[in-house]
Amino acid sequence: MEHDGHSRTSTVTRRTALAGGVAAMLGIGAYRWNRSEEQSPAAPQPTTPEITSPAPTAPEVPPTVTIERVYSQARRREVELVTVEPEDAGRSGLPTCLMLHGRWAGAREAIGGLPEWLSPAVAAGTVPAFTFVAVDGGEHSYWHEHPDDDPMGMLLHELPHWLAERGMGGLDGLPFAAAGLSMGGFGTLLYARRRHEHGIPLRVAAVVSPALMTTWEEARERDAFADEAEWAALDPIRHTDLLGGTPLGVWSGTEDSFIEGTRRFIRRADPELVSLTPGEHNHDYFGPATLQAVEFIGTRRPDTLPETVPVGTAFPTEIPARSGQVQYSRSHQPEPVG
Repeated sequence: MEHDGHSRTSTVTRRTALAGGVAAMLGIGAYRWNRSEEQSPAAPQPTTPEITSPAPTAPEVPPTVTIERVYSQARRREVELVTVEPEDAGRSGLPTCLMLHGRWAGAREAIGGLPEWLSPAVAAGTVPAFTFVAVDGGEHSYWHEHPDDDPMGMLLHELPHWLAERGMGGLDGLPFAAAGLSMGGFGTLLYARRRHEHGIPLRVAAVVSPALMTTWEEARERDAFADEAEWAALDPIRHTDLLGGTPLGVWSGTEDSFIEGTRRFIRRADPELVSLTPGEHNHDYFGPATLQAVEFIGTRRPDTLPETVPVGTAFPTEIPARSGQVQYSRSHQPEPVG
């Protein structure tokens, strides 16, 4: 591993072994991120690794997964809200971790292989019981504030209401942790920054293959930033001081297309846990790394949840109009491995 300019011996830790073992046992990958960060729906990039394995029949949505539609005023549209809970534990009263999806993906892709992995992992004591939530943030929004579409505003001001209404995350409805993949990694670091700025920092954050660009030319191609000044103001690499000491875990493949930006971030942020191992920016790397990230998050799970809503919480006192409109459905099925 490399960290802060120094060489580290790459070893298989107990955490890595546990995640890899459970993943292999359960055949993790029944759910997948349907496109890599480098691939758009209209024009696949030739450098993107192609996924050629045969696609199995899409599995039934597990009973531990709930898929709903809610209206987001911040995003000015309906979005999918996906929650995952351990079997036989329920979701009421459990801490919640926010999962942010990558580019050209959505809430269903963000949960990855968690539904199959979570319950056995909790039963085996690999991780303590907690729940996950994912929500649609836009295909290439990079999770920041836009004039007509504000996914970050949704996370800060609406998601806590949605979670509190469902008995998740305590009375304040605030996720104790956040994790993200690719574009979602960028978003996770921005969310951690905003939580710190609001005076309610995350207990822990984890990013897998974060999409951290090092030049404006690279960032401009994402069609997510109005101009270079906006990108520079949001760039996690330049603003590690605004994370406020949030405990971080960073995972990336050494052949990842964003490895240069990830290494720069690591040198500046000094994360608590760093894993740089062979791998590219594709779901073959994402799946196992995400499970390791979840185990890391589990080490920071709070034992108790807030019994009162603290003064100065990020969300408004009034629930936004239509935020409670919910359409429950189990007919939606995550994408199978392709």
